Amino acid sequence: MPRWKAMKTKKAAKKRFKITATGKIMRMGAGKRHLLSHRSTKQKRRLGRNTVSETHKHHIEASLPFSHRG
Repeated sequence: MPRWKAMKTKKAAKKRFKITATGKIMRMGAGKRHLLSHRSTKQKRRLGRNTVSETHKHHIEASLPFSHRG
């Protein structure tokens, strides 16, 4: 009989997402790696941290089984 496989955190998701104390999932915005000198400070700040939509939230939470708050 096969053994039960333990839950594991997906390391790629761990590096890309952060769960806040209120349960929101934060991610980095695309386009903030290089060629930043011509962009305004406001534009760069908005690319900083964005929340993940409710549509994709359950997929990410499944990848991060030990990160749930509450």
